[in-house]
Amino acid sequence: MANFTEEIKNEIMDNGLDGELCKLAFLSAFIRTSGSIISKSGNFGFEIVTENERTAEFLCDMLQHDFSIPLDRAGVEFDKFTGRDKLTFACVDEGTADFLVRLKILKKSADGFSLVFGIDDGLVEDDDCVAAYLKGAFVGGGSCTLPDENSYSRTGYHFEVVFSNKITAGDFCDLLCSLDVLAKLVARKDSAVVYVKSKEVISDLLNSMGAEKCLEKLNRLVELKDITNNVNRASNCATYNIDKTVTASVAQIGAIETIRQTIGLKNLSPILFEVAEARLADPNASMQQLADRLGITKSCLNHRLRKISDIANQLS
Repeated sequence: MANFTEEIKNEIMDNGLDGELCKLAFLSAFIRTSGSIISKSGNFGFEIVTENERTAEFLCDMLQHDFSIPLDRAGVEFDKFTGRDKLTFACVDEGTADFLVRLKILKKSADGFSLVFGIDDGLVEDDDCVAAYLKGAFVGGGSCTLPDENSYSRTGYHFEVVFSNKITAGDFCDLLCSLDVLAKLVARKDSAVVYVKSKEVISDLLNSMGAEKCLEKLNRLVELKDITNNVNRASNCATYNIDKTVTASVAQIGAIETIRQTIGLKNLSPILFEVAEARLADPNASMQQLADRLGITKSCLNHRLRKISDIANQLS
């Protein structure tokens, strides 16, 4: 069964991408998060790594069909941490460097090619391209986790994208700002991680990526947890009220017993004697229940019990 991260990535790939510019933005972001620039025999190229056969097929098909860029499988390595094979694909030929220029990853000048670390504005010039870049970054280096639906915690929502360098990650934060998303950036080993932990923000990001099914799943979980938390709060409140009633009853019975063991309950006034007997007869009754049985108000009952307590304090 796919986890939530895989569900998002699969939905993004199921939806596909429209237009050449969006596909360039997607591929550029994917290489920034899950690839590296390499050179061989004087030619620049790129290498990408993925654990997902579906992702590999999606990329190979897009590169081959839309841009005539062939990807060759360069190797397979077992990852002991994930228990899955890491698939490595590479493309290095005479035309690959020019393609990387189109992806705004390389810059061409009279002196040759040089690396571009930031996100070029020309790559994300409209909302569709911004969304495509977000999709590519997530498919390449993203993950999203949700809290256990049975837990009472309000935390546990986490969305992140891992980049190979801090400059690109910083520009990605700026890109998210254009979507009214304020993300945090931290270093993790040799990588830069952009993340958010708000369920509302994650909802906005899923909406921006067009992952409607996953957005519905998130909304259902949030709704379920809100109901669970409300029930838990009500239960805690009820427990608190029960504890409060029991504590008050114990104190009242203690005062009544003090009077009985010293001067005797018969020496109380008739109205206080009636209250004392009623409390002894039903220690578990709430103040309202006791007041109803005696035919008086709760305020009146409370006043009479305070008088009994005062008498007991004077005798002790």
